[in-house]
Amino acid sequence: MSRIKETLSNISNSAKHISFTKKHKKIFLALFASLVIVAAIIGIVAGVSSRNNSDESDTSHHAVVKSACSGTFYPDLCFSAVTTVPAGTAKKVRSQKDVIELSLNITTTAVEHNYFKIKKLLARKDLTTREKTALHDCLETIDETLDELHEAVEDLHEYPNKKSLTQHADDLKTLMSAAMTNQETCLDGFSHEGADKKIREVLIDGEKYVEKMCSNALAMIKNMTDTDIANEMMLKSSNRKLKEDESGIAWPEWLSAGDRRLLQSSSVTPNVVVAADGSGNFKTVSEAVAKAPEKSSKRYIIRIKAGVYRENVEVPKKKSNIMFIGDGRTKTIITGSRNVVDGSTTFHSATVAAVGEKFLARDITFQNTAGPSKHQAVALRVGSDLSAFYNCDMLAYQDTLYVHSNRQFYVNCLVAGTVDFIFGNAAAVFQNCDIHARKPNSGQKNMVTAQGRTDPNQNTGIVIQKCRIGATSDLQPVRKNFPTYLGRPWKEYSRTVVMQSTISDVIQPAGWHEWSGSFALKTLFYAEYQNTGAGASTSARVKWGGYKVITSASEAQAFTPGRFIAGGSWLSSTGFPFALGL
Repeated sequence: MSRIKETLSNISNSAKHISFTKKHKKIFLALFASLVIVAAIIGIVAGVSSRNNSDESDTSHHAVVKSACSGTFYPDLCFSAVTTVPAGTAKKVRSQKDVIELSLNITTTAVEHNYFKIKKLLARKDLTTREKTALHDCLETIDETLDELHEAVEDLHEYPNKKSLTQHADDLKTLMSAAMTNQETCLDGFSHEGADKKIREVLIDGEKYVEKMCSNALAMIKNMTDTDIANEMMLKSSNRKLKEDESGIAWPEWLSAGDRRLLQSSSVTPNVVVAADGSGNFKTVSEAVAKAPEKSSKRYIIRIKAGVYRENVEVPKKKSNIMFIGDGRTKTIITGSRNVVDGSTTFHSATVAAVGEKFLARDITFQNTAGPSKHQAVALRVGSDLSAFYNCDMLAYQDTLYVHSNRQFYVNCLVAGTVDFIFGNAAAVFQNCDIHARKPNSGQKNMVTAQGRTDPNQNTGIVIQKCRIGATSDLQPVRKNFPTYLGRPWKEYSRTVVMQSTISDVIQPAGWHEWSGSFALKTLFYAEYQNTGAGASTSARVKWGGYKVITSASEAQAFTPGRFIAGGSWLSSTGFPFALGL
């Protein structure tokens, strides 16, 4: 009975408890519902606010990107590439500088993708020797491009406080111009035969994408730096003109001052000596280069004693500040014979390739003896930034001197060849040089230059100043049988300026020659200024839209070493003679 009572009592108490919880449950549910509604309202408000902020952020971000991309040659590509990056990155884009940096990072990823595509192609078993060589050329230029893009990003981080605005501008434009040139170089390696062109088709989309992205970055850099430089100039005091004069326009007579520097540098003790007879530290130039330190901030001098060195030499990009000093251009000769007919690419055919920055050479001959029947056969290829050559000979036939990329200076040198014998897309200035056409094969024409600028924003071109343009002794008596011209447009925006030079009658009255029909005749920039000699008259020159005779000294000044290759900041360190102005 007691157990029953206990059970009944528990039931009763349970009932009371249930009754109690039902009352409170209603209150609790009512309160909970209210909180849910409030929370929902807060959430909706917050969401709307977040979306509005996000929309505002996206709108602001897109406006900055659109404005930055509007001045490029491929604005749709520029906008789509930058605005489709992961959402977190977009918040960082607040200025044109941010858009440039993001664009460079996207380009770097694309270059890396091209690298792996080429590595995969190299695994194929059906490649010709030249195709393999061309693919390795591509890997080399990709490696250089990655360095250039990385350096450009670093320079942007320092902009505009680390250097002067003009120095920043010139450095950035040089880096982007070189990166674009590298894409063209890769593709050009597959243009010799039909089989080569099939490989080219596999690579072209990726290489052209990178080139267009680099073009966009270059355009944005030019727009940003031009604007900032213009604003800075407006704020400068009246002393600004004096500062410009001090940088090189009013430089004293260069021969005497330069020769003093040259004599001083002649007394420098070399780090190593190369001698073919075994009397030095090394028997070959290549061995000496291999033992040189990497990324050196100090000049490393390799003395090359008199002798003929039959080898192909490469100064890679990791070897900077190397200088070759010979015993004289007729005594120290580095010679090779690689050529396209025998299976090389133009790029790889170079007897000597100088890529590491600040390369210097003096009193040496660079030679390729392949001959005119072997087509492209390079004596010297230069991709070294801030490189200079004094008292050197470059001797070959077709494609003698490949001024590949970056800023270069040649003084008191001899360059001799036949077809396109000075070619490439560097910013290269020749001063007080002898530039001579040789006797080519029957039916061939001589072209002194074939400049390869592909974009009007590239700060590249070939400038021939205070030089002597003539013929070698084998061509001179038969010069009327082999028409010779100052140049032809290898690429669409080819740029060459010949000024204050003596031009012999070896040059045809028309002066310049087509590459292929009307290609590039309106987009090129060919100019002449104050030249003399039997072949200097401009009265019968070509009538192309891109050709002009410069009559203004201020316009010609833009193509002097001081302005065109920023010579005021580095040429004095070479120890070579030079003039910065007209």
